[in-house]
Amino acid sequence: MLRLLKEDVTCVFGRDPAARNGWDVLTCYPGVHALMAHRLAHALWRRGLRWPARFLSYLSRAVTAIDIHPGARIGRRFFIDHGAGVVIGETAEVGDDVTLYHGVTLGGTTWSRGKRHPTLEDGVLVGAGAKILGPITVGRKARVGANSVVTKDVPDGMTVVGIPGRVVRPATARRLTDAGIDLDHHLMPDPVGKAIACLIDHINRLEARLDSAGTPSAGVVCASCGDLCDQRACGADLVKGLDI
Repeated sequence: MLRLLKEDVTCVFGRDPAARNGWDVLTCYPGVHALMAHRLAHALWRRGLRWPARFLSYLSRAVTAIDIHPGARIGRRFFIDHGAGVVIGETAEVGDDVTLYHGVTLGGTTWSRGKRHPTLEDGVLVGAGAKILGPITVGRKARVGANSVVTKDVPDGMTVVGIPGRVVRPATARRLTDAGIDLDHHLMPDPVGKAIACLIDHINRLEARLDSAGTPSAGVVCASCGDLCDQRACGADLVKGLDI
């Protein structure tokens, strides 16, 4: 337990620039406190002491605002940043070197017993407010964008964003820190915006073909201003506004 606690405290320095020293982390980080309580509660749970385990988990939630069921299996160097609102279900499994931000839910989609919560493999990072639901697997070093809702398996090394979650960015396109953490939350791609831009480009090519054939296009009603306008000019402005 002491060795695990040391690893849990040390890993914070590589993932949170606000961490100043070990005493600061040990006394002021609710994610570390919740993990300490969970490791003890999980040990009680495995020994069949279910009520003491649940009561310790309840007390930990009251103090830290982090709800980890004592039956959940959590690996080494697990870090919950800020922590408020994090929920981890009974059959969830979390690998080594995983990072969660506040508001994350590892939840279930059924009332049936058995495996009903997700598995996060080593090195996964889950952004603030994301919901990962059901007995799915998020592969090694995958990234889940903030407020995403993931209900299907995620391959190793991929990035998922949106509702429902979509795989949009391969590992080769991400910026990684020395600790292997992708901090480019503001550069997450917009799959819906990209689809709209592709449609606009296709319409522009059709307009150009009609013009070259001597059949001038009548234009379309602009979705922004409601006027009948030149689709090519409007499309160019829209694509520029999407910043894709």
